[in-house]
Amino acid sequence: MSKIICSAAIRGAHKIVDMAEEKYEEALKKYGPEHEVAFPNTAYYLPIIYSMLGAPVKQLGDMKEIFQECRRLLPPPVSENVWLPYLAPALDAGMATFFAEEMFEAIRYIEDPDFYTKTEDPTDDRFWLGAADDVIFRKRGVEFVDGTAPGFAAILGTPADPETASKIALELQEKNLYIFMHDQTDGLNMPEQLLKQGNQIGWSTRLVPFGPTYTSAVFAIGFACRVALAFGGIKPGDYKGNLLYNKDRTFAFVMAFGPVSDEWYANAAGAINWGFPTISDWDIPEVLPTGICTYEHVVSRVPHDEIVQKSIEVRGLKVTVSKIDIPVAYGPAFEGERVRKDDLFLECGGGRTLGVELLVSKEMEEVQDGLVTVEGPEMTDVEEGAKLPLAILVEVAGRQMQSDFEPILERQFHHLINYAQGIMHIGQRNIMWLRVGKAAIEKGFKFEHIGRILHGKLHQDFGAILDKVQVKIYTVEDKVKEVLELAKATYAARDERLGSMTDESEDIFYSCTLCQSFAPSHVCVITPERVGMCGAYNWLDGKASYEINPTGPNQPIEKGECIDENLGQWKGINEFVQKASRGKVSQVSAYSLMVDPMTACGCFECIATMLPMCNGIMIVNRDYMGMTPSGMKFTTLAGMVGGGNVTPGFLGVSKHYIGSRKFLKAEGGLKRVVWMPKSLKEELRERLEERAKEEGIPDLLDMIADEEVGTTEEEVLAFLQEKGHPALSMEAAV
Repeated sequence: MSKIICSAAIRGAHKIVDMAEEKYEEALKKYGPEHEVAFPNTAYYLPIIYSMLGAPVKQLGDMKEIFQECRRLLPPPVSENVWLPYLAPALDAGMATFFAEEMFEAIRYIEDPDFYTKTEDPTDDRFWLGAADDVIFRKRGVEFVDGTAPGFAAILGTPADPETASKIALELQEKNLYIFMHDQTDGLNMPEQLLKQGNQIGWSTRLVPFGPTYTSAVFAIGFACRVALAFGGIKPGDYKGNLLYNKDRTFAFVMAFGPVSDEWYANAAGAINWGFPTISDWDIPEVLPTGICTYEHVVSRVPHDEIVQKSIEVRGLKVTVSKIDIPVAYGPAFEGERVRKDDLFLECGGGRTLGVELLVSKEMEEVQDGLVTVEGPEMTDVEEGAKLPLAILVEVAGRQMQSDFEPILERQFHHLINYAQGIMHIGQRNIMWLRVGKAAIEKGFKFEHIGRILHGKLHQDFGAILDKVQVKIYTVEDKVKEVLELAKATYAARDERLGSMTDESEDIFYSCTLCQSFAPSHVCVITPERVGMCGAYNWLDGKASYEINPTGPNQPIEKGECIDENLGQWKGINEFVQKASRGKVSQVSAYSLMVDPMTACGCFECIATMLPMCNGIMIVNRDYMGMTPSGMKFTTLAGMVGGGNVTPGFLGVSKHYIGSRKFLKAEGGLKRVVWMPKSLKEELRERLEERAKEEGIPDLLDMIADEEVGTTEEEVLAFLQEKGHPALSMEAAV
C-alpha cells in the first residue's frame, strides 16, 4: 500500500480515536457509566462493533473496553526511515477508526437527540437522517435481496457545481444504486447541491443524507454489517465471516470529492476491510494492486463524467440497466419519489376521477405487438392542475401465456410506472392513482410513454411467456367506464379462482428461495392458503414464476405423503427443504408456530410469538414502533426470527396469512390470537371478522387486545379475562 496513504490513514486514525475518547471522557463525567447508548430503534447495538467484536455496547461504561481495543489496533505513526508492509497496519487503523467514530456518533445521540431527523425522509427544517432504524433497514433490505439494489455508493464531500452533483447522483440512481452522503467539501455538501437542482432526497429516492461530518460514514458501513447479521446468518463477533460476506454480496464503494484529509484516508482504509474501494476525483496516490478488494483499492484523478462508470468497474459490479426510450430518467431508484402538491401538473384516479388498470390475455391474432394508442386528451393537451379519468388496458398474447398469469403481470404496473422520474403511481386495480409532476411534463412526458414503458418492460421481464403486448390508454370518461366494467368482472373471476383453492386441492406447492442470497438456509414454502411471509408471493405467483423461469427461485414441490395434517407436514416438502437449505433444516410445519416453524430471511410483514401467561399468540407488524407484551419491540423480535434460523415460538408471517383458515392451525388458529396493534387489527378487520364468524365467535376481534389495552402480559391477561377470550380455556400451547 502507498506509504503516503498509509501514513495519512494512520495519522487520521490517531486523530479520530483521540477525539472520540475525549468526547467519551466528557460524557462519562456528565452522564455516568450506566447511561444507555444506542442508535435509535435498532436491535444491533452499535453494529460495526457488535458485528466485528461481538460486544453489545449498551451503556457508556461498555465503551471503555472498546477504546482499549482501538488503542491495541492503532499502529504507531509511519517512520520516514523505516519501510514496512503498510497494508495490514493501515487496515487495523481503519478498523479502529470505525469503532471510535461509532462510539462518537452514539454519544452525539445522547448529547443532541435532535441532531438527526431519525426519519425515512428529510423534514422541512433538517435533512441529515442519521443511522437507519430497523424498520427502514428491513424495508430496504428486500431490495438488496431481490437485486433491485445491487450496491451503494458512500459519498464523501461533493462536486462544487450543483449540476454536476445532480448528474452524478442521477447516473448512480439509474444504475439502481443507493447513494449514502457524508461530510462536505469547502463548505458545500452533496444533499444541498442536489436540493438546489430540485432533487428529492431521502430513503424513498435512494439519495440518503446520513450526516454532515466524516464520522457519519459509520452509518453506511454499519448498514452493510447489519445486512450480514440480519440476512446472511452471520453471528456477532464473526468478523471474518462478516467481511467476506460483504465483499462477496454487498457491493459498495467510496466516492470522494475534493481534497482528501487524513481523516478521510482513515475512513477509506477502514472501508477496504470490507472490500469497498475508494474512487476519487482528486490527485492522490493510487493503490492499484488487487488484494483485499476485488480489483484496485484506491483510484484517483477520475473525471466527473467518468467517475460512476469507473467506480462500478473497480468494484466489480454487474449492473443490468434496461434503457427505456422515454424523455425522463428511469429506474428503481425513482420508485419512492413523491409528486407533491406544489410539483403537481396532472392527476388521475385516486378518488379524484375514475381510474382503472387491467391486463388481459388474448389470442395471438388479436394483439399487435408494440401498438400504443391514446384515446382522449394527452398530457400536453391540458392545463396545469387538470384531473382526467384514466384507464390503462394492456392486452397480451403468448404461446406460454395463461389466464392465471394475468394478475401477476398486472401487479407489475405499479413499480414499472413508478420507475419513471417525476411520475407517482399508487394502488392497483380500480383504486389506482397517478400523479405527474411539472418537471416530467417540461421534459415531454406523455401518456404514450406509459404505454412504451409497459410494452418494453413486460417484454423484458416476461419474455418467456409473452410474444405480443399492446397498450390502450383512455382519458375520456365513457371509454374509462367501459374498461372499468370489464375490469370488475375480471377481478371477480380471479378472486373466485384463488379463493376456491385449498392446500388439500393441490398436490404441488411452490418454494421461494429468492432471499437465499442473504439468508442461505432460508426456504419459504408457499401453499394456496399460506402466502409467502413477505406478502408478495402467493401460490399463483409461484406457479407463474416457475413457468417464466424454470431454474429460478420458485420451484414446484410435490407434497408427497402427509406426515401430520394438523402441523402441515409432508414427506416431499421436508425432503425438498432439507436439500434446498443445504442440510440446515430437516423438516418444517406449514401450520405451526411451536413445532418446526418455517425459517425467515428478515422480509416478513409481521411476527407471531407466544405469550405464555395469556396462553395465546401476539402478532406485531413491521410498522408498529411501540413495545409489545412480549417485552420486545418489532426490531428486537426481528433479530431473533431472521437469518434463516428455525426459532420455535417465533414466526414471520404475512398479513394475508393471518386471515387464512390454515393460520397456525396446530395452535388453534385465529382463536389463539390475543394481542395485535390497533392499526393492524383495523387494516385486517373485514377479513378477520369473516373468519371469526366461521369459527363461531363473531365478536372475537373485540376480544383481542391492542396497545390501548396494554403492552404487558399482565395488562393483556386482565383484558382477556374480562372479555372471556377463548384462548384462556384452550389447551396449553407451550
